Amino acid sequence: MEQVVYGLLEKGADVNAQGGEYGSALQAASSKGHEAIMKVLLENGADMNAQGGEYGSALQAASSEGHEAVVKVLLKRGADVNAQGGGYGSALHAAS
Repeated sequence: MEQVVYGLLEKGADVNAQGGEYGSALQAASSKGHEAIMKVLLENGADMNAQGGEYGSALQAASSEGHEAVVKVLLKRGADVNAQGGGYGSALHAAS
């Protein structure tokens, strides 16, 4: 899957495009626990605090699904722990 993401980005895919259930590709990868893909997206300019979709932000998505490794990466890179949005409100609400 990682190679598919690289290929799409090489062809000009918008790393911050919004739409659908997940919002952005970063929110989708975070909700599924795809740490390697999430890192590729972040290295290519994905906005980790972007709001959209069912979850709100990537941190809220990872928190709601219990993906501890993904949460740690996002926190280390400065994700906003108090961001509000999506169906959960905050990352803390999503993790509960």
